[in-house]
Amino acid sequence: MQPCRECQHLISEQARACPHCGAPRPALSTWDGWGYEYKSGITVLGLPLIHVSFKYRPNRRPVVARGVIAIGQFACGLVTISQFGLGVISISQFTIAGLAVAQFAAAYSLIAQLGLYIHEGHGQFVIKLADLLHKL
Repeated sequence: MQPCRECQHLISEQARACPHCGAPRPALSTWDGWGYEYKSGITVLGLPLIHVSFKYRPNRRPVVARGVIAIGQFACGLVTISQFGLGVISISQFTIAGLAVAQFAAAYSLIAQLGLYIHEGHGQFVIKLADLLHKL
């Protein structure tokens, strides 16, 4: 048994929530959210080489994966693998990238179900930005 970090009532170390005050993971001295996050110790230009984040803060805001290689629901980096991505090379459901493989994308070059591209695009419904601007 251990005191809850919020209300100090004794609770089990295995408790997911305090039965008295409702604090999540009350046996932990600090708690910074739900989910999983990993950052490599190696950095390049101040960014972690690899940042994996499927995590939410206590206020329910997602933690964006930011790194040279960024993997997560939301990701920003040189190479991203995500649901929502922003990167140079991106494999995502929704993305803005230099080179993209995605369901929905805006990119320099892409392979997408629905996309807007500058140089080259392949997919179900993709259109060149110049052609779109010409039609307007």
